Amino acid sequence: MSLVELIAQADERGLAASGLACLDRCVPLLGGDDEILRPLWASLADTGDWETGLKAARDKLAGSADAAEDKAAALARRMLDAAPDARDADAVRVWADACSVASLQIHRLLDPASGDAPLDACREGRTEGVPPLVAAELRRQVTVLEVLAGHGPAGLRRALEVSVEGRRVLRAVVSRRARGKR
Repeated sequence: MSLVELIAQADERGLAASGLACLDRCVPLLGGDDEILRPLWASLADTGDWETGLKAARDKLAGSADAAEDKAAALARRMLDAAPDARDADAVRVWADACSVASLQIHRLLDPASGDAPLDACREGRTEGVPPLVAAELRRQVTVLEVLAGHGPAGLRRALEVSVEGRRVLRAVVSRRARGKR
């Protein structure tokens, strides 16, 4: 099933986790640490207070200097800013879809082997010519949605593991890129 189809079929929790996972993987661009979105993940597990966790994350990431200067960081900032304050299914669906596209764009911007494959095509399952970093992000997005569709709340741990793995990869890419600018 394509990423577009998975998003269309996901429930509210799956959509929120999908958007959050995309944001979580891109948090290194905003100067955030590994724990900054943890309260949001916890709120998905126990239907807790999404709004409070979101406000705390926005407050902690408010001073991101790179967001104004760097296109990838600006996309990550938009993901955070666009997160719905309430986990309303319709609002979360729009946000999750936008986060999916933004995260793939970020990975394409940061991929040294950047290709010109249209992101819409790869989200629909046509991955020919997709650069490696984008292909890996696409796989992570699909995995998060599949694991949540198959396991419900019990799949959140695996979704978080996938996100942490992606965050480490992106942090390494960002670090390499910063060393190359010196």
